[in-house]
Amino acid sequence: MIPREVLQKIRRIQIRTSHLADNLLAGQYHSAFKGRGVEFEEVRPYRIGDDVRAIDWNVTARSGEPFVKLFREERQLTVTLLVDLSASQGLGTHWQTKRELIAELGATIAYSAMKNNDKIALTLFTDGIEKAIPPRSGSRHVLRVIRELLYCQPMGHGTDITTALEHLNRTAKRRSVAFLVSDFQDRGYEKALKVARRKHDVIPIVVTDQREFELPDVGLLELVDSETGEIAMIDTSSRRQRRLYAERAREIATTRDQLFKRLRMDPIYVSTGDDFVDPLRKFFHQRECRR
Repeated sequence: MIPREVLQKIRRIQIRTSHLADNLLAGQYHSAFKGRGVEFEEVRPYRIGDDVRAIDWNVTARSGEPFVKLFREERQLTVTLLVDLSASQGLGTHWQTKRELIAELGATIAYSAMKNNDKIALTLFTDGIEKAIPPRSGSRHVLRVIRELLYCQPMGHGTDITTALEHLNRTAKRRSVAFLVSDFQDRGYEKALKVARRKHDVIPIVVTDQREFELPDVGLLELVDSETGEIAMIDTSSRRQRRLYAERAREIATTRDQLFKRLRMDPIYVSTGDDFVDPLRKFFHQRECRR
């Protein structure tokens, strides 16, 4: 039984994100993701007036008569949300946690896809696959996606992006638009990302919180890694300690961003306490211009 407060939160997110998809992002989403174009359907004998460029020369050679290829338009996409539910998503030093931000962001993408008649799939992962929902369309399905984003209680604590990407490659039968939503606090996923990038349109969404990049001056502070349980003591009154902390965070972020650049990927950056609509709009606009 889902608690009443969770149902209320689902309803609030449903109203807000459906409004965003209707009024702010629907047109840009449609322009950014226009479907696969056309797909081969069958061949038939050549008729006078047919485009000679459509002749299937292999079939023509075998049969001794000219045949042409017929195509049908294929517009429906499959949009897959690969969502990191590791313990670090519970961090939130503003009015929301990273997981709450992820839920709103994922719901907005799902509603935008639904308005475009696309199918939506959801894979929740930590250091393993927590839940996988196959692609479907419709408002009831989007509500289920929102519910799982908010209410799924993961068994794992760590982050294994490689496992999530390998699961995508195994289960997605056709090319999909895959939004990989994570704080990317993981290593060794470069190879899996390269493979997935060749098969799918993978879009990283990097979710961060201000405290991951800077510490306040509050004296001696005990920090606990929520994913590994490792404990560290830091004297935040020391400028040097705060500087080293910030430099290390920037190094990790730079390494991650350089990987995206090498793979020619277009990441989206969102942070707790900030509006995620503008980064989405900017991304959709860039995609539209490129097309």
